[in-house]
Amino acid sequence: MFSVIIPGRPCLTDIVAVDGQPNGQATKYAFTFPQNPSFTELVVFFLPGTVLPPDTAAAIYIQFPDSAQFRFIGALANERPSAVFKVHPPSSSQQQRTEAQDEDEMLDAGGSAATATVTLGISIEPVQAVAPQLAALEAESSSSGGALELARSSRNISPISTKVLAQRIIGNAFNFLASFASSDKGQDVVPLKSFQDWWKKFERRVDMDPTFLEREDPTATG
Repeated sequence: MFSVIIPGRPCLTDIVAVDGQPNGQATKYAFTFPQNPSFTELVVFFLPGTVLPPDTAAAIYIQFPDSAQFRFIGALANERPSAVFKVHPPSSSQQQRTEAQDEDEMLDAGGSAATATVTLGISIEPVQAVAPQLAALEAESSSSGGALELARSSRNISPISTKVLAQRIIGNAFNFLASFASSDKGQDVVPLKSFQDWWKKFERRVDMDPTFLEREDPTATG
C-alpha cells in the first residue's frame, strides 16, 4: 500500500502489517530501517492503486531508538497521496558523544549503536482523529517558520511547499514508469524492477543536480 524514500538510500518497500481486523484488512503498518546515516526528511507515498476507506487518513508516526513513544509527523489521504515529512532525530548529548565513547558502546553492546533502527508507523484512522493532530503539528511548525525562511533566504533558494516537492517526485516516477506498464485483468501493472531502475536514475540525477526538483519546470523523467 505504501512506500518510503529517504534521500540517499534505496526505496523502502518491505512494509509489515502489525495488526489484523475481522475482515482481514490491516489498519496499522510499519517500516524499520537503520538510523544511520542521519536524515532529516523522508517521503511517504501511496503505491499505485491504493485507496483509503472513506473518511479516513493515513497517520504517519516515527519512533527513534531509545524512545518508547511514536511521534506524529503528518498524514496522507486519498486527495494527498504523497508528502515530504520533516523529522527531528534526537539531538541530546547522544549526538555530542566523542568517538571513543561510541567505540566503547559498540564494543560493550556488540555494535548496537551501529545497528540502531527507526520505526515508521502508518495507521489508518478516522479523519476526525487525525485532524486535531495535524492542527497541533501545524501550530508547532509555525513557531519555527521564521527561522526556516531565514535559512532559505541565506541559501538564495525560493521556498517550495512539501506538497509541490512530493508531487514532483511522484510525477517524475509516474512519467518514467508509465512506459513499462502492462495490462493484467484490466489493471495496469508495473514490474518492480522498473521501479528500482527509476530509483537508481533518480538518485543519480539528485547527486548531479540536488536542486533540480526545486526549479519550476524540472525535466519530467530526469
